[in-house]
Amino acid sequence: MEQEDHELFLPLVDEENICLPLPINVVSKYWNIELPMAEAIETAKKYPEFNGSIIIEGIESAERHGLICKIVNSSLSELKKIIDSGIPPIVFLPGIPEITQHASVITGYNDEEKTILHYIQKGNQEGEQQEGAIPQDIFDKEWSEEGRLLIILATSEALSSVRLENDSTDKSNRLCFISERSNILKNSSETLESLKQAIELDPNNSTALHLLGSVMNEQNSPECIKFYEKCLEINKRSYLTYNGLGNFYLKTNQFEKAESYYTKAIETNPKRSAKIYKNRAYLREKQNKNSDAKEDLKSYLKYFPRAPDRGVIEQAIREL
Repeated sequence: MEQEDHELFLPLVDEENICLPLPINVVSKYWNIELPMAEAIETAKKYPEFNGSIIIEGIESAERHGLICKIVNSSLSELKKIIDSGIPPIVFLPGIPEITQHASVITGYNDEEKTILHYIQKGNQEGEQQEGAIPQDIFDKEWSEEGRLLIILATSEALSSVRLENDSTDKSNRLCFISERSNILKNSSETLESLKQAIELDPNNSTALHLLGSVMNEQNSPECIKFYEKCLEINKRSYLTYNGLGNFYLKTNQFEKAESYYTKAIETNPKRSAKIYKNRAYLREKQNKNSDAKEDLKSYLKYFPRAPDRGVIEQAIREL
C-alpha cells in the first residue's frame, strides 16, 4: 500500500520581526494573507529592549487581517487531524540551549517513518520549502514539556471543519500570551491579573500556573512554590517548572532541595539548558560533592562550547 500524503506545502518566507514572528507570517501567507511588516516594525518600537518573539502581537495582527485563532492544549492524534484538514498548526517546543522555547510550524507527518515534519525557513536553490523530520516519540516528549500547546490560525471556513478536543482551553491560554506581553512591558499588575483570570477560567492550565509561579519567583515570594507544585501535578514534564523551583531554592540557600529540582529538570531533558549544570555544580560544591560538581561543569561546557566563561570553568574543573 502506498504511503498516504500527509504534507502541506507552505510558502518560503524569511521575513520576521519580534511582533511578526516567522511562524505567524508563514501560516498567514499560506492563507494568502499578507501581514504588513511596516505595522510590525511600528509596534516593535514599544519593546526596545526585547529580542525574543511576542507571539500575541503576531496573532492579533493575523486576526485584524481576517484570520481566526485558537490556542489549545492538544495531542498527537489531533495534530494529525488538523494537518489532514489542510491547516498547518504552530506548536511550542523546547528552545535550543538557553532559549526558553520556540514556536514551530508543523507541515506534515509520515506514519510509515513515524516522523513529524517541521517547516525550516531556508530553502534550497530553487526556493522550495525544506522540512526537518523529527521522530514522532521525541517530538511528543519535547512537546509535552510545553503542555502540548498548539496555535491554529486559519480562515473561518477552514476552522469550521475541525472539532477541537480542548476548545474550552482557548481563552485561558490566550490570557497566558497576553500576560507575557504585559510582563515584557514590566506591567506587573496586568500580568498578575491576566494569569489569575486564566487560572479562574481553567484551574488546570499548567502554563498559567507555571507563569504565575515565575512572576512570584521574580518577586522572591515563597508563594511561587504552590503554583509551581500545582503545575507539576498537571504536567510532570514541565522542565521550566523544575528549573524554576531549583532557582528559588538556590536563592534561598536550600541547597538539597535546589539540587533535587535541578536533577528532575535534567532527567526530563538533559540537553535543554547548559546553565542548569553550572547551577547544580555550584550547589554540589557547596555540599562537598566535588566529583559530581566536576562532572556538571564538564556537561556545562559540552552543551555550551562557546560559553564566555569557558576559561574560568576549565580552571574550576582542574581545581576540583
